[in-house]
Amino acid sequence: MVNTNAESKNGSKKSWMLHKYTLSGLVIPLVLVLDQWTKFYVHTHFALYESSSVVDGFFSLTYVRNTGAAFGVLAQADPAFRVPFFIAIPLVALAAIGWLIKKLPNYQSLTAFSLALVLSGALGNLIDRLVYGFVVDFLLFYNQSIGQFPAFNVADSAITVGVALLMIEMIKNPDTLGSEAKSGPAA
Repeated sequence: MVNTNAESKNGSKKSWMLHKYTLSGLVIPLVLVLDQWTKFYVHTHFALYESSSVVDGFFSLTYVRNTGAAFGVLAQADPAFRVPFFIAIPLVALAAIGWLIKKLPNYQSLTAFSLALVLSGALGNLIDRLVYGFVVDFLLFYNQSIGQFPAFNVADSAITVGVALLMIEMIKNPDTLGSEAKSGPAA
């Protein structure tokens, strides 16, 4: 639903933007379904490390299991530490992002969109860890002369785009998650 009511920082200007909950309610399930469907497809149709070239010399679908964080960080850590760590941290992040969205003023649609992307990505990777014990990665970009970028997935892409948009918004408006997110209208 498009918000056409008079609503802004001071309640005086009209906004064409979606309400933060409507926006989040659309983005989160869309990204989550796309992420989980693509991972399920790769997990059930590819053998581990199997690769299918999409653009020769540049991009392939390659099934990789990531037991670590981004770029495999902590993948070699003791599982007694790694497993609970990679479940607890996303749960804390999900709670914090949910709280930020709740406290966010309705007119900050780009911020709500950014946070929804990060939340859906974190949730997608958390689901993998709970279901498989690892994260399914499969998007692999590479170049013969410079090597390859670590494999990633739709959830990682959502987190990256969400954080990038949030950074741009915070540069443009330094108070993006400032006092208004803490005390502004949150309806």
